[in-house]
This record gives sequence, C-alpha cells and structure tokens, in this order.
Amino acid sequence: MGLGEWMGFPYEKNYTSRESQYLVCERQVVTEIIGRLQRNGDGPGENVVVDTTGSVIYAGDDIVSKLRRLTTIVYFPVPSEVQVHMLKEYIEKPRPVLWRELFSKHPGETNEQALARCYPDLLRSRETLYQRYADVSIDYYQRHQEDFGVEAFLRDIIASGPAKRNG
Repeated sequence: MGLGEWMGFPYEKNYTSRESQYLVCERQVVTEIIGRLQRNGDGPGENVVVDTTGSVIYAGDDIVSKLRRLTTIVYFPVPSEVQVHMLKEYIEKPRPVLWRELFSKHPGETNEQALARCYPDLLRSRETLYQRYADVSIDYYQRHQEDFGVEAFLRDIIASGPAKRNG
C-alpha cells in the first residue's frame, strides 16, 4: 500500500487521524533538515537541494520561516486548466494530500462530486501559501518547454536575486 492509499480520501473514516499523523512526520523531517542545514552550513562548492512535499506549507510558520531563511524556496505555479487534470489524477491514483478541513460534502452529493467541487478551493488555498513563502516562481509553461532543463532552472533561480547563505 502506498502512502496516498494509506492516507485515503477526506471523506473516509480514518482520514483526519492519518492526516494528523502525516503532518507530525512532515514537521519532524523538516525540523531534522533544518537542523542539518544549521549544523553543516554550506561547505566550499557544496550545494544542497531540499525537495519538500507540497504540504510543507502546513508544517507551521515557524518551521517554514526557518527553512526559508536557510534555503531559496522555489514555487511551481499550476494554471487552472492544468488543475483539472490534477483532480483526475488524484482520484485515479491517490497521493497524500492534506485537506486541512477544506473538504465538505453537501446533502445528496456523491464523494466524487464533493471532491470535484472542493479540490479547486484546496488548490487556491495552497497557491496563496506557496506564494507567501516562495522566493522564486517558475512559470508552468516555461518549465514545460522542450529546452527547459537544469541549466535554465538554475539560471532562473539565480536571476531572481542573490542566493541565501546559512548564518
């Protein structure tokens, strides 16, 4: 069973408990990463990439603010027309998603109808938090161009401003 299957959907009986367990683990892992970054600093010529989950935004302002001071947070916005496909993929192959009480079911509504209605609200809510914490945003269409690779990615990050340093 994958992590998404274990967590389940927001209308399932154990979802809220599993969402809480997941968030506790997320906070622990990010706190460990922050500790390593603070202890080790950047060695000469050493670059570190921290690939967080999208739910890192729920780890708490104190944790995310510390991470932000130590790293450059890159945000990948997703246009609304692409979000429609994201819902379909989420339903077909569940992955861990923290709904944070943004799921509700109206009387007479099926689980699938409620997901389809609430999912855009969830994404909008997350977009606001991603934008709040991001140092750099890289456009969806730009990053999906055939010639967009690691070099272009790094160039965009560097062009956004001076890199942060531990300390």
